[in-house]
Amino acid sequence: MIQVFGGKGFAGSHFSELFSKDTLIINERGDYSVSDKADQIIYFISTISNYNVLVDPYLDIETNLITLIKVLEQVKGKNITFNFISSWFVYGKTSMPAKEESVCNPKGFYSITKRSAEQLLISYCETFEINYRIFRMANLIGSYDPKASPKKNALQFMINELKKGKDISIYDGGELFRDYIHVKDGMNAVKLVMNSGNLNDIFNISNGIPIKLKDILELACSFIPNHGKLISIDTPKFHKNVQVKSMWMDNSKIKSIGYIQKYSLKEMIKEMVSL
Repeated sequence: MIQVFGGKGFAGSHFSELFSKDTLIINERGDYSVSDKADQIIYFISTISNYNVLVDPYLDIETNLITLIKVLEQVKGKNITFNFISSWFVYGKTSMPAKEESVCNPKGFYSITKRSAEQLLISYCETFEINYRIFRMANLIGSYDPKASPKKNALQFMINELKKGKDISIYDGGELFRDYIHVKDGMNAVKLVMNSGNLNDIFNISNGIPIKLKDILELACSFIPNHGKLISIDTPKFHKNVQVKSMWMDNSKIKSIGYIQKYSLKEMIKEMVSL
């Protein structure tokens, strides 16, 4: 039985759709109890950006670290594998494509607490002989995300604005690049690793392809009549301080156990335009 923490969110809900209801336990928001029936946990609970420090510097620490320990304390002594959803943000300034063994040098409270969560998880699991896996997610896109905003699923937010005929601002002309993966491809990759991947290991969940933001938005505009304009602005100082400009990841580890990309970039963008 798989117990899902954060199963009502964008990624967690798509993961849960891959299984029959009688094989899952999906905790409600704020419920951190661990079921005696669970033999695997998948943990999606997390903040979403490096901007919380401006309004609540405790939020990333409380959510990404303290809540995690509350759940881990209940796993101690049980035969449960803990699958932890992390982020490409943990790499920070490092060589690219980032490999699972690359040096991590994160910037910003969100990024640093996610990396700290990984390290706390590894130490705790080694101390109490708990099996684990860590999944470092690329940028998940596609399908409907009702909470898309400039800080979460920003690409969907920008496409929505273009569809309304509104102009959007993009940092440095959109020359930055990211590693995009459809959320369904991403969650299928997570399921694949949970079934076939090594225990006590880290996995990049990505397509391993660097794509410029400018190219994606220009592709989106080609599908949108009467779209808004793309306006280049300088990257704000705070954003430079808390987030690296560009990132893409090596995905050879998941490809070695059978991951195949199903959604092409064009399919992902057409879907996002149609939402």
